Amino acid sequence: MNKREILKRLLNYLFEDKKGFAIAAVFLLIAAAADVSGPWLIRIFLDDYVSKDHYPAMMLWALAIGYITVTILSGFLHYAYGIRFSRIAVSIVQTIRKKVYASIINQPLSAFDYVPAGKLVSRVTNDTESLKELYVQVVASFLQSLALITAMLTAMYLLSPTLTLVVAILLPSVVLVMYYYQRRSSDPYRESRDLLTDINGVMSESIQGMSLIQLMGQEQRFSERFASLNERHLGAEVRIVKINGIFLRPLIDLLSGIALVSLVAIFGWQGHEVIGVGVLYAFISYLGRVTEPLIELMQRLSLLQQAIMAGERLFELMDAKQHQYGEDDAPIARGDINVSDVNFSYDGTTPVLNNISVSVKEGGFLALVGHTGSGKSTLASLLMGFYPPSSGEIQLGGRPIASLSQNALRNGIALVQQDPHVLPSSFRDNVTLGRNVSDEAVWDALGLVDMADYVRELPNALNTLLGTGDVSLSAGQKQLLALARVLVDKPRILILDEATANIDSGTEERVQQALSALRHTMTIVVIAHRLSTIADADNIMVLHRGHVEEQGTHQVLLAQQGRYWQMYQLQKTRAHLKELEEQARD
Repeated sequence: MNKREILKRLLNYLFEDKKGFAIAAVFLLIAAAADVSGPWLIRIFLDDYVSKDHYPAMMLWALAIGYITVTILSGFLHYAYGIRFSRIAVSIVQTIRKKVYASIINQPLSAFDYVPAGKLVSRVTNDTESLKELYVQVVASFLQSLALITAMLTAMYLLSPTLTLVVAILLPSVVLVMYYYQRRSSDPYRESRDLLTDINGVMSESIQGMSLIQLMGQEQRFSERFASLNERHLGAEVRIVKINGIFLRPLIDLLSGIALVSLVAIFGWQGHEVIGVGVLYAFISYLGRVTEPLIELMQRLSLLQQAIMAGERLFELMDAKQHQYGEDDAPIARGDINVSDVNFSYDGTTPVLNNISVSVKEGGFLALVGHTGSGKSTLASLLMGFYPPSSGEIQLGGRPIASLSQNALRNGIALVQQDPHVLPSSFRDNVTLGRNVSDEAVWDALGLVDMADYVRELPNALNTLLGTGDVSLSAGQKQLLALARVLVDKPRILILDEATANIDSGTEERVQQALSALRHTMTIVVIAHRLSTIADADNIMVLHRGHVEEQGTHQVLLAQQGRYWQMYQLQKTRAHLKELEEQARD
């Protein structure tokens, strides 16, 4: 979209609350009429009474009371207009922020593969604030200035068409200056906004990865990177200040001064008999009130530039392609899995999975093993429907995964990730995740993963807050918590992505017993590096660089003495060496 389309789309939000906008407009028009009335009353006082040395008490009191009344009325109505319009503006920003967030969380995971989280958060927070400035400062000031200038010019024309012509010449010149300013300032403002997003993104990512930065001794390099971004941002801001310094106040003041001198010259040429002193006063007063809104509009153009840049980036997020689900909303009734000749690539060029085919019967146990980068987690993501395969087909419960609705897919298949996320909320909320689940079901799920006793010993049991500094879970406990989350709903298919990698052997054995008991109700897919955890799997698929290298049961693969046998022997050797080290320490 070009700038005009972006601005038009932003302004269209104003008319979603037509009643509120109409009320604000009425306040503004009456306020503009009150602003015009003050100098007009003084003009009457000067030309009709002072110049004629005639001072009737009743009329003078009426003029004085009228002047005070319109001044108070103008202030009150401008306040009412500002409050009303600010309320509309804040409501618009909330609407846009909600739409942006809803769009982000419904985008496919591929949209986040190459976007830093800190940069994305910065765009949403900073850009929506820029839009608030657009509505509160720019649009409100523009409408206020437009109403005031229109009222002033109308009053001027009624007083003296000749003097109005002099003032009218000023307006096209100001419009030309504004247009040229907008052209010159567009690129610096875009650069400044992009660099500010980069700065916030680097800051966010650095804080998230602070342990890694300090562990690798990279403080200096990150500081230099941050300083470089700040220097570039400073350069863009300096260019903006220079442009503002030339185009904003000086040029408008120069044009205003020319108009004022012209008014005085015409008054001196034609004389006060033709143009009264009161008319000249009114024109000078109106001229001051006209130029101030023009200067304010020029100053607001910087905010307009920022808002257009912000709107462009927010609309990119709002209009981004959403994750496409099917329309089949029937629950997944069977847990069988069929993967047929599946190929996949994240970027469309580098293959990650090549001709993957595997079948798992309902209640079966499939294990995926292989070295890092072999494609195990990618296959799990495809089974979850996070990414569509480049070619081939995946069926869950005998139905193509592409045909399943979001509700059917998320209720029928669950994934326990290697690094689960813990919410800064209660233990109960971290298990239920907003679902309508009873405490009894929560305790049952915690019991299955051997965490029930631990939670009961906490100060507030299920109401204990996590992530507040009072209770800190270990990596293994986080994985058990994530496993409890999915066991609450008892999905038809359960995928464990190294979900038992960080728990001790005793707890792992109890979890394995729980999973074995659940196998008659769900199909289990396990991604594992520790081969001892998958020895009783119905089928073990060995992946290597995206290809299926071996497939079979534990005993069959050992008998083949291929890659799986090599991995198993290596782990046995490591376990034996560790045992010898422990014996030596004892």
